[in-house]
Amino acid sequence: MKKVLLKIDGMTCSACSSGLEKYLNKQDGIVNATVNLVMNNASVEYDEKKLDIPQIEKFVQKAGFESLGIDNLQKEEKKKSREKYKLWGFTIIAILTLYIAMGHMIGLPEIPYLGMHSNPINYTIALLLLSVIAIILGKDILKNGYKNLIHKTANMDTLVALGVLSSFLYSLYGTYRIFRGDHEHVENLYFESVVIILFFIHIGRYVEARNKDKTKEAIQSLMMITPNKAIILRDGKEKEVTLDEIIKGDIVIGKPGEKIAVDGEVIEGNTHIDESFVTGESTPAKKEVGSKVIAGSINYEGTIKYRAEKIGKESTVSEIVRMVVEATNTKAPIAKVADTISGYFVPAIIIIAILSAIVWLLVGQTPAFAINVFITVLVVACPCSLGLATPLAIVVSSGVASKEGILIKNSESLENAHKVKTVVFDKTGTLTKGKLSVSKIYNYTEKILETSKTDAEIIKIVASIENKSEHPIARGIVNFATEKQIDLEEVENFKNMAGYGVSAEYRGNQYLIGNSKLMKENDINIEMAIQDEEELEADGNSILFVAEATKEKKENAKQNRENCYKLIALIGVKDVIKDSAQEVVQKLQKQNIHVAMLTGDNEKTAKAIADSIGITEVIANVLPKEKAERIKELKKQGLVMMCGDGINDSVSLVTADIGVAVGGGTDIAMDSSDVVLMKDNLEKIPELMDISRRTIRNIKQNLFWAFFYNICMLPIAMGVFSGFGLTMNPMFASLAMTLSSITVTLNSLRLRR
Repeated sequence: MKKVLLKIDGMTCSACSSGLEKYLNKQDGIVNATVNLVMNNASVEYDEKKLDIPQIEKFVQKAGFESLGIDNLQKEEKKKSREKYKLWGFTIIAILTLYIAMGHMIGLPEIPYLGMHSNPINYTIALLLLSVIAIILGKDILKNGYKNLIHKTANMDTLVALGVLSSFLYSLYGTYRIFRGDHEHVENLYFESVVIILFFIHIGRYVEARNKDKTKEAIQSLMMITPNKAIILRDGKEKEVTLDEIIKGDIVIGKPGEKIAVDGEVIEGNTHIDESFVTGESTPAKKEVGSKVIAGSINYEGTIKYRAEKIGKESTVSEIVRMVVEATNTKAPIAKVADTISGYFVPAIIIIAILSAIVWLLVGQTPAFAINVFITVLVVACPCSLGLATPLAIVVSSGVASKEGILIKNSESLENAHKVKTVVFDKTGTLTKGKLSVSKIYNYTEKILETSKTDAEIIKIVASIENKSEHPIARGIVNFATEKQIDLEEVENFKNMAGYGVSAEYRGNQYLIGNSKLMKENDINIEMAIQDEEELEADGNSILFVAEATKEKKENAKQNRENCYKLIALIGVKDVIKDSAQEVVQKLQKQNIHVAMLTGDNEKTAKAIADSIGITEVIANVLPKEKAERIKELKKQGLVMMCGDGINDSVSLVTADIGVAVGGGTDIAMDSSDVVLMKDNLEKIPELMDISRRTIRNIKQNLFWAFFYNICMLPIAMGVFSGFGLTMNPMFASLAMTLSSITVTLNSLRLRR
């Protein structure tokens, strides 16, 4: 199976997108097609053995639309410019038409030889010519309306086309009567309706297109974030190339102030890099040999060389774009409701328009009045705003979420996030940092030494020595020192004692660092630390004893035959809890959301961590398959969100209603999750729920305004209140329909704030 994203031209409302979607899904060889009205594209999954892209584009054409090829999400500046000039042309035509047809009603001077009563034939010819120009300018609307009617996928364009052509044909009949000498028919011409209906619709679509373009800015800015060129090393020489020329394994040179060209690994040099566009972290990240770099991030200071690993569509940036676009191309349940309504709405409006005209003819009204009602009903009920109500809000919210480092893969997750009843957290790597770090230091130097040491000084000594070791506990201490920005120093006479610990000389003093066995082997008194040791063990720590022998003590020990080593510190090392974990759990619990921990670790360790952050339900000692079973049990109580690292918890992430992968930007390709948090920050989970809540509220507001206009205007358009002097003509109908779409669009854009 293959998937392609095609740019579609000619879609104007939800009936267009849903009609094309239904038509494509009926075709043999197409597995699944999703059409996005706001993005103006179609995501098509197809069997490459049966179809190719040109054949799919033919299906699009047969459905009444045009494929503009593969959508690369770039801005269409030429088309925008063309539409702008077209709008100016329409505006001039509309002003001239209104002046000729209605200027005399408000006391404007009559144009010579074009008076309604003084020169009826010239007046009629002028309006006929202007309406023909308007029809030419708006031919795409009429063309789409006709094609969709033929393909039984009637949409907004169908309503407009029927209204405009009815007005034009009836006016042509009036023109014939005027040329035959029946000049009274100048009162029953609807050429101005033809022009103004098309004009207002064109204004509405121009505004909608401009506003829809704003919703794509996040995606387009991501596409443009990588540099156009880069410098690589080939055959020992520096060479400037375009990104397309870079291949995997190339050595790329990153100079200060330049953007990283492709995802890769640093092989030489060190620097700090701004990765805020991916991680949301404003502090530049330190990069050295072995560190990963992300395309589009900015190199601040040092020159580095990095090996290209992910290029083109494999890069982190491309993956972000793909996820955001796919999220906007999925249908939320609430969007499907709007699509279903619009599918029945258009045929119903056509029937109502016909019946209204027939009823007025039967009760004795003139054909002109009946035609006016028919056209007005068709125009005022156009479901354009209904089609924009849901997808526009989802696209805006997806863009907002992506800027916050929350990538939502499907709109169903965006809709359902605020309905979650239970949030389940994995322990390691999710609630905790997933790596060993210093949790507590007991400092005895004030009691033992003449000159006491600070905790930072002890960490500097221990980390400088442990930097020579590859043991996981040693790496945890070194990483802790790095995070605290403690500079390490060189040591001498380093010795590794497997199963015990290490020893080394630091600034002339000798140190032993290791477990209690190492202390006993060297007859070091640890009685003062026994109670502290028990507390650290109960809290799940691995324990390091730190003993020091100064030069003076060594000399005294030789003379008096005493032990020269004294215990100066006890260090607890464990997988520490993330800073935000407790606050996030409290926020969720305040919203009456049940929080649970699900882990394969032992119950004692899991319970200790859960207690410290306020989680009451702990499910420990479970295998991945058992985790999924527990998730299924929790789902009986309501929607479940599972938060894990996206690797060990893949089964649970898929089983949950919403799977959230919590990890760094380079782990973006977590296919098992519905949502990816680009920054390793649990605070984004309540934020996701808030975005979901605001999005659904906005969609409901949009649907209200879409229906409100139709419900209020339709009876007036049908002439129900004509006995009270309340009527509407096609021009005001087109204005009302345009205002409906603008209201929905502007309301959706409020989500950006």
